[in-house]
Amino acid sequence: MTDMAPLPISDRPSKETWGPAALNERRERTRQHLVNLGGKREYWIEHNRYYYKLLGQLLRFLVEPNRRVLSVRCSTGAFLSAMRPRIGKGIEICLEMIDVAQRHHPDFCYDVAFPDTDEFPACFAEGEKFDYIAFNDIDDTVDVQRALQNLKPLCERHTRLLITTYNHLWEPLVTLAEWLGMKVPRIEQNWLSGTDVRNLLALTGYEALETRRVVLCPKYIPLVSAFLNSFCARLPGLNLLCMTEVHVARLIPAPIDREKLSVSVIIPCKDERGNVADAVRRIPSLGGRTEIIFCDDKSTDGTADEVRRMQEMHPECDIRLELGPGISKSRNVWTGFNAASGDILVILDADLTTMPEELPYFLEAMASGVAEFVNGSRLIYPVPREAMKGANMLGNKFFSLAFSYLLNQRVKDTLCGTKVLWRSDWQRMQSLIGTWGIEDRWGDYELLFGASKLNLRIVDLPVHYQERVYGTTKMTRVFQNGLVMLKMCWHGFLKLKLGW
Repeated sequence: MTDMAPLPISDRPSKETWGPAALNERRERTRQHLVNLGGKREYWIEHNRYYYKLLGQLLRFLVEPNRRVLSVRCSTGAFLSAMRPRIGKGIEICLEMIDVAQRHHPDFCYDVAFPDTDEFPACFAEGEKFDYIAFNDIDDTVDVQRALQNLKPLCERHTRLLITTYNHLWEPLVTLAEWLGMKVPRIEQNWLSGTDVRNLLALTGYEALETRRVVLCPKYIPLVSAFLNSFCARLPGLNLLCMTEVHVARLIPAPIDREKLSVSVIIPCKDERGNVADAVRRIPSLGGRTEIIFCDDKSTDGTADEVRRMQEMHPECDIRLELGPGISKSRNVWTGFNAASGDILVILDADLTTMPEELPYFLEAMASGVAEFVNGSRLIYPVPREAMKGANMLGNKFFSLAFSYLLNQRVKDTLCGTKVLWRSDWQRMQSLIGTWGIEDRWGDYELLFGASKLNLRIVDLPVHYQERVYGTTKMTRVFQNGLVMLKMCWHGFLKLKLGW
């Protein structure tokens, strides 16, 4: 085997373009390319207005209005405006493009920096944070890993990172569109696959939550475009062919000392007098402070009086009584949530069919940062024959499949009463309550839909389910309730899958 001939001296890279200097040269080429396009960028956006409208609708769906939003590689500021921020900031790599953005969207502030260099952190005040960070044009970012690291100090626990990329399957068509003058010309591209993006996120301390896909047909064709983009693009399998992907991620939070957390245990009650004392006795100490809130929903068996008796017998416990509206379990739970003062909210059904002794597992999942919403699952460990009827078991399994599709996260038992979330996230969810097209009598669906809409990390936690020893189940009229749940699923599909 012969050795390869050395490169002629004229073809070898110089010291000035070798190593890190070569990366800086690529940044400069990208910057100059954008400078040259600065005056034409608005033309290209207008020329492809339909595509940018679809992408803007998706970003608006993913971002809560009136939040602090950072747009990295903000271009003309159109996407930043689409996300309706209360405080908006845009970063671009050249002043010429910033001038365009300021002219069209003067309500926001802007700065010039490459997101993957040391100059980027200087654009922000000490301690400045954002609720959402949208990162566009990641495909021509020279050092994506460094850029993601630069964003970490700008994140809080609830911050969501939205990374927009092209589907690499579209590369030939995009290249052809450029050659035909139908699309803004690009410079050197990374063409990151979804796997590449998730890998880079993991390497830099983020967790990928979901990938939203948009645009099967980037040009407007009457009737055809609406059918392809508003329906077909949302279906499993077909959505893998979409042109653009938005990856949603969160910075993996550092664990929190449980003793620094306060916990509110919400116990919705209706005719559960015989379970009140056991609940007080069996609920363990959770975090640095535990308050137990019994929400009595107009019981007729003396449940409220029993709670008052427990308050007198156990002054060392923080036991509270709230009076529910007597309308539905969900309204009763919301009463408890709104009265709670703890950092973490826990729902524990008063029938005690899920063991209060297992609540520390839920707290650990939240404090460790593994989960932001913990959903109890009764369908993992063996279920006693009398604890759950066969029809209920089949219904739960069916709805677990439906909800896993709707939420883009695995949820095995939608109707388990034990659910745990941050009180601050409940406050964000409140504006969504009652907006799903049908009233949720139990509250489980409202919470799961709300958690999905906020892109919270939902985790199933196995619980041991037991037969109740006092009172009777409130989950009667299985067929009628099943129809209500089907309607909830349909409205969830309309909102979560077709709602943008």
